[in-house]
Amino acid sequence: MKLKNLYSIFIFFLLCMNSLADELKLDKKNNEFSIYTGMFDFSDDGKRSSLIGIQHQNEDLKKYTFLGNLSPISGALITADNASYFYTGIQAQYKVGLINITPSFTPGYYHKGDGKDLGHVLEFKSEVQISLNLPKDSQFGFSYNHLSNASIGDKNPGANSYMFNFLKKF
Repeated sequence: MKLKNLYSIFIFFLLCMNSLADELKLDKKNNEFSIYTGMFDFSDDGKRSSLIGIQHQNEDLKKYTFLGNLSPISGALITADNASYFYTGIQAQYKVGLINITPSFTPGYYHKGDGKDLGHVLEFKSEVQISLNLPKDSQFGFSYNHLSNASIGDKNPGANSYMFNFLKKF
């Protein structure tokens, strides 16, 4: 999959999310979708690749705890080298004015495709996202994550990635 195709898909999803939100006009916005694009394993010159992904969070499942506002998330990403990662896990959200700080932890299934061999099909993603609130229940953000198999595989090279995120509540 070429970089141009990935970005075309990203723009298409972005436009669809905005038009869908305007069409639905829901009073209770309890689902948050995020689409993102960026660079998979940017620190490895030989295996870096562009990526695109989508993530879902259900606001009805939020729990307010002493650790912050916790909620389950699930999502998927694919790289230009046809590597893919399907995940589900938990995130915390901390608000500081218009800024949101969102750390998350998500175990998931990794398929290397023509991309980097991470050593195991079970990989763990640790991520932190910083986003800015926008009008119409939207956010724009930047995130950094690390994928690792926690040394359960034969090897554990890991992958560091960064993404630009657009989040929208429906």
